[in-house]
Amino acid sequence: MNKIILTALTAVLFNTLAGGVLASVAGLPAVAGSVGMNLLAAVLGAAAPAGALRAGVYKEIWTGELVKALRGLLAGTWLDGIPDSSSLVNNDIIHLVEVGVDPDVLINNTTYPIPLQALDDKDIAIQLDKFQTKVTPITDDELYAISYDKMSRVKESHSNAINDAKFAKAAHALCPNENTEKAPVLVTTGERDPDTGRLRLTPGDIVRLKAALDKARVPADKRRLVLCSDHVNDLLMADQKFKEQYNLNQTEGRIGRLYGFDIYEYGNTPLYTTAGKKKAVDAAAEAGEFPCSFAFYTPRVFKATGSTKMYYSEAATDPEYQRNKINFRHYFICMFKKADAGAAIRSGYQASSEGSISADPTTVTIQPEGGSQEVTVTASGAYTAGPAPDGFEVSKDGNTVTISAEANDTGAQKSGSLVLTLQSNNSKTATVTITQEKQGE
Repeated sequence: MNKIILTALTAVLFNTLAGGVLASVAGLPAVAGSVGMNLLAAVLGAAAPAGALRAGVYKEIWTGELVKALRGLLAGTWLDGIPDSSSLVNNDIIHLVEVGVDPDVLINNTTYPIPLQALDDKDIAIQLDKFQTKVTPITDDELYAISYDKMSRVKESHSNAINDAKFAKAAHALCPNENTEKAPVLVTTGERDPDTGRLRLTPGDIVRLKAALDKARVPADKRRLVLCSDHVNDLLMADQKFKEQYNLNQTEGRIGRLYGFDIYEYGNTPLYTTAGKKKAVDAAAEAGEFPCSFAFYTPRVFKATGSTKMYYSEAATDPEYQRNKINFRHYFICMFKKADAGAAIRSGYQASSEGSISADPTTVTIQPEGGSQEVTVTASGAYTAGPAPDGFEVSKDGNTVTISAEANDTGAQKSGSLVLTLQSNNSKTATVTITQEKQGE
């Protein structure tokens, strides 16, 4: 009898609480909601399976608490302030044309892969990423005893897990796949860490990152730089002004504004291979591979949140352990609107001080009417060719690099430099200076 009375009182208390919450959300008096929920339970109780109404109340409350927690975890982070297109999501699908994405530059989506569906020549529908937590068992007594401490702990555990996965996926999406002219991936140039062979980040490297975005004509007012922990530590040792900013803001996620960027710290950025290729999300690091830092222009990025749903099975279906099982599913995406609005900088790797690379000739002159010239590269191992200067094209075939250009009708001389880098020791470089006079000279 006591158990029956306790169960009834528990049901009334839950219905009162849930009814009050739902009524407040709807703008109605809390008392009306509490009374209405208990009346509904009384009317439907006989027709519904045992515990069904109360289970539904639990799902609404728990799901709402998780959604609230996920929103709170964005505050003050590098994802906070990115344009939110959640209002455009329908059935966890968003139409990219609605958020200003040009389908012709939808290259960055190799991150996921995610299913794309072209509806016509101007529209692409994209499925938001699905994040699902592993199942947490909760005993029947814990669930039906209205243990708010238990609810808080479970909610915190699942929201943190989903949040970590969302951030890792978003960071991966906002890093270029490899170094290109429109989406550069630079390499650090600082001193070598004797323990790991990693080349440290220098303030000059961030200036080079800024210059790369300047060259791509990315607006300067809303640039955001997300530093990995390695690079934060490098700057703390090298830049007193950065150290002062960090000490003031280290608990907030945002470090400050320096070098033309709003700077943040994040500890789970993507990895690049020593050849400069971005690895998969959460891939393990091999020798010479380190987390990167990345930068982007916030107006050319968007994020969107879809549905959140709680799944559970009741203890009544588990007679052996008499426990409920709970997990959550959440939809979210973050990606570029345009692929030319971001850049990354990865840590260089120097296995030793050995190795060499040279180029012959080191000065190349292309005729005003256009043409090409070959450069012979002598290297102790594999090497990479940096991006070509504006107005020139570069192709690499073994130990031969070909530099070419169309006729120069710009009315001014064109010039620039091509940097060749030894992969096993990127402190070893060879620079080729390129010029082309204007036609008529």
